[in-house]
Amino acid sequence: MLIGNVGQEPDVRYFESDQAVAQVRLATTERGYTLQNGTQVPDRTDWHNLVFYRQLAKIVERYVHKGDKLYVEGRLRYRTYDDQRGQRRFIAEIYVENMELLSPKPANGTTAQTSTEPQQTQETQTDGDSNLPF
Repeated sequence: MLIGNVGQEPDVRYFESDQAVAQVRLATTERGYTLQNGTQVPDRTDWHNLVFYRQLAKIVERYVHKGDKLYVEGRLRYRTYDDQRGQRRFIAEIYVENMELLSPKPANGTTAQTSTEPQQTQETQTDGDSNLPF
């Protein structure tokens, strides 16, 4: 689970049968503090690579922008690749399974379902006149 700010516009790519994958860089910051002896400990920012698939990637493409605050849940995965110089590089990515947009809604009031799981609705009946149009 992470809460942080989007560092740049999402990179969204489409492949076979309109399937999407989005990559986002997320910054999380641990606030600085002062020790009892007066030593200042500065803020510490870590950057995370997020990967979104399918419908969640399409939601990211439409609603997530640089500077937005996100809450994400996912699995940590590691992979390696060889760079242009032939050196082996290691990368950690979070495969996001659920997210929440924490930034204020845009002026048009549009909302989006942000989970890969179907949204559950719950209807409660408070009285016998629930079928009335008012």
